[in-house]
Formats: sequence, structure tokens, C-alpha cells
Amino acid sequence: MAYAITQTCCNDASCVSVCPVNCIHPTPDEPEFGTTDMLYIDPRACIDCGACADACPVDAVYPVDRLRGPDTVFGDLNRDWFRDHPSDHAWGAPSFPRSLPGDLGALRIAVVGTGPSAGYTAQELLRGTSAEITMIDRLPVTGGLLRHGVAPDHQSTKRIAESFAGVFHDPRLRMHLNVEIGTDVTHQELAAHHHAVVYAVGAAADRRLGIPGEDLPGSLPATSFVGWYNAEPTVPADTVDLSEVRRVVVVGNGNVAVDIARILLTDPDRLAATDIADHALAALRGSRVREVVLLARRGPEQAAWTTAEFLALRQLPGVEVVVEDHPQVRAEIEAGAGAGLGLGPGPGVPAGSGSRAALLAGLPLVPHDGGAEPGPGRRIVLRFLSAPVALSGDGRVEALTVERTAPAADGGVEGTGAEDVLRAGLVVRSIGHRGVPLPGLPFDEATGTVAHREGRVVDPATGRPLPGAYVVGWAKRGPSGGIGANRACARETVDALMDDAAARALPAPAAGRREFDRLVRHRRPDAVGLRELRAVDRAERERGEAEGRPRVKLATVPDLLAAGRRR
Repeated sequence: MAYAITQTCCNDASCVSVCPVNCIHPTPDEPEFGTTDMLYIDPRACIDCGACADACPVDAVYPVDRLRGPDTVFGDLNRDWFRDHPSDHAWGAPSFPRSLPGDLGALRIAVVGTGPSAGYTAQELLRGTSAEITMIDRLPVTGGLLRHGVAPDHQSTKRIAESFAGVFHDPRLRMHLNVEIGTDVTHQELAAHHHAVVYAVGAAADRRLGIPGEDLPGSLPATSFVGWYNAEPTVPADTVDLSEVRRVVVVGNGNVAVDIARILLTDPDRLAATDIADHALAALRGSRVREVVLLARRGPEQAAWTTAEFLALRQLPGVEVVVEDHPQVRAEIEAGAGAGLGLGPGPGVPAGSGSRAALLAGLPLVPHDGGAEPGPGRRIVLRFLSAPVALSGDGRVEALTVERTAPAADGGVEGTGAEDVLRAGLVVRSIGHRGVPLPGLPFDEATGTVAHREGRVVDPATGRPLPGAYVVGWAKRGPSGGIGANRACARETVDALMDDAAARALPAPAAGRREFDRLVRHRRPDAVGLRELRAVDRAERERGEAEGRPRVKLATVPDLLAAGRRR
């Protein structure tokens, strides 16, 4: 019986490298890698060896005959992808590990950040070179978006952090947490103590709507909401108040928007078995939210969620998912289903690999009166072709005005002038992230990324590389791609760094590792190292064990530092 890849696929392609018959696609060498929702196993070529399941860091690979309930659709999704993407599964030319000239000596490389892109970068460097690594993070804990971005009910996805545990414990790696570059230590000081500096700092800012009332209390960026339920220590526990909110509008319909809707309406007793922040769990237990509206300017065919995430949303116990009825939306759904990409209602979960609109087949199409109070029960309303115009309220958000849009000739949408008002006590904008400038580095305002070429930081005015400066992850390519996409991204950056090292183009540091350690201790006496990090991990796991949870996160910097001192 063949294997199939399921919802929690991280796209890092660990499975591809161990498959003896090359039946998992797209591979990192194929154009579609990094752009598909997930990877797929061809059931006709799979030999049922199980190597992919053993290698998967997030437990996403199962035998098809062991899939149950809503997961059975993933057998169809894997099979159908190869209907549209035929492959002979032939192996390409072999590739071999890189190496550096032996007379170079050990490089000292700083990696700023501890999220997935930083983890993959350090992993590549430790495996392919004899380099000594310094990892730095502004927070007193590691993980980046793995800890503070992945939804708490996606515990399987969080398991990829275990693959980085060996990296963080490597004797060639030294860690300085609770240290901020640009405030505690400058880029120039980092460069003076290392041959190269790799920035893996993500995209910390949210895109703004640019409409009146956006800064009213009750209007939040998605990063604040997600940080709130994930115990991000810079997000206060009182950031979100759900006590008087009955309708929440989430502007956007990507995976983060889906996460927010799902967390808001999931039974808190189910969330109590996860690592959700204690303050968020308490707020959700007292929540009066009955309806979440996912608002999208464009039609269903342009929805930004991945197939796996949306299929999971359809199966949320006790929550009805409906689509606001509209002629254009109805036509798109019917066109998708008519093309054979949807299976209709019931266990009838759409099984196509191409059409986003087909995923809505079988969902109720209903009129939506956003000016009225939500009815009984809990539901998610998918409202397409609606653009936010203004937020209003007496001292805090009470309503969102939206304008109906229509498809435009250029493939986008345009306003029709028809407006509607949605009563809402909370509005969350989830329309994408944006990088922020880093002190001492060139920044591309147009893309919201560090200016670079294949991972090398460059001067935008001259196009010349800044010797020894590199970038990886969302700070490099913008906020696109999931966790696993950072693996190929890190490999490209590390390849560039190794090319420069082999060409002896890396500047020699003026000072050594011990001098940098002293500098950090002087500037930031409360910096956190590996021993303190282990103590925090033990404390959170012990708290979790007492409550039957994977861990109970410490939610403030003082609490994290105190736990680290109790080692």
C-alpha cells in the first residue's frame, strides 16, 4: 500500500532525499518546489518502504490505508497531483557535499535569529564546514516563528524544532539570546569578530490597510493576535479582549487568517491540550465570539490559503463554514466543481489539486447581514469581493465599512461603489508581513527586504556585495513560503558564503570569540546562553506535564529570565 503526505507537510524535502525510487515531487530541483501547498507521493511508483515516513520531521507521511475520517482525502490529493504533473521519476545527476580548502582554517560565522531559516543555515554550515557558529536572538528563547507563529493546535508542525535541537547543542555553536543587534551590539561589531554574518530575522512588521480608523483599539495586526495566543513575550497578555465581542472580522484569507478564525472558534477544552498561552486560553474560555468573517478583496479562485489548511477548517467540530452568496462567487464555485475538481457535500471534501474555488463546493451559500447580531451557534463566513474602507466606533472598533468589488480587466478587482457595514468588536488585518530596516544594512523599500543578490547583501547604489554580510529567509525573499522553504533558501545563501570563503573574499575578523563573549556580557549582563535555555525548556515542560500539556509557556521576558537562572 502506498504512502501519502498529509496536512502537516512542512515542504523541507527531507523525505525526497531518502526515497529510493524518487516518487516524491516536486523535488528541490524542480521549478514548482516551494510554490506548491505541499509535497506529493505518486502511489503508482511508491514501493511502500516507509523511508519517507521515518525521515519526515513533522509526522506528515502515512500509509494510505491508515488514513481515517477527513484525512482520507489526502490519498486522493496525492494521486491527483500526478494526474496533472506526470513524472517518469528518473534521477537527475548526483550532487555531492561541498568542502572548503583545508588551509582556510575554521571560519567564525554569526547567525542573527533562531527561527527556521537560522536553524537550516546553522545546520548547513555545521554539516558542510568546520565553522564555529555564534547564534544571536533578541528574545530569551529560540524558535522564532516555530515557537511564536505556528498555531498551538498544530503540534505536529512544531516537531520540526526537534531537528534543530542537535544544531543548538553542537559544541561548535555558541548562543547569545536576549541580545538585540543594533541596540546591544552593532553590525560593525559583529563583523569585527566574525568572518561572516548571516541575518535570518524574518519579516517583523505587518502590512497596513491604509484606511481611516485603522489605529482604533480593537484593530490589530495578525502578528499581535498570533503572538498573543502563542505567548510571544513582547505581546502583552491584555492585547486581545474577547469578553464583549460577538463578531470578529479577519481581513485576508491566507493560512494565518485561517489559523486565527480556527483558534477563535475551537472548543477551549481542545486547545487546553496544546501549548497555547494561559492568558489566551482563559480569554477564549470567557469569549462570546460566535462568528468570524474572513474578508477578501478578490474572488474564491484567488484565495491565499493552502488546500490542506482549508480542508482542516471545513472539519472543525461544532463550527459551520458558510460562503456569503454572490453571483460571481457562485459562478466561480460552479465552474470549479464543473471541471471535476470538487466532490460536493458530505464526506465530499473537494479532492482537486488546482482550483481554489472548487474547495468551496458543498458549502452553504447564504446571504450575510453584517449589520445584525450573529445568530446562535458558531460559524465562519467566507466573504469574497469585499474590500475594507473604514473602521469606526466610539473609542474602539464597533464597525467596519466594506465596498463590494468586481473583477477588473487587468485580472485584479475594482470598487463598485456599493458599500455595506459589518458590526464587529474586533478587526484583525492579516494581509501579509513586511521586513523592517536593520541598522547598518541596506534595505530595499520596494520589496521590504534586505538588498541582496543570491543571499549576498549588496549596496543598492552600486550593486556591489558588502563583504561578509548575508541574508536568508523572509528577510531575503520576502514573506513567502512555509517553514520547509527555508531549507533551500539557506542552502543558496550558504553556497554563496562558501564560494566567497573559497575565493578568500571574506574579511578576517579583528578580534576573536572570547572577545565577543566579553563584549556581550558587558553590554547585556542578562544575556541567555544554552544552559539557561535548557532550564527554561525544563521549566515549561514540567509545568506542562503537571497539566497534561506538551508545555506551558512562560509568557514574559522576566519570567523567562527567572526560569533560566533556576538552572
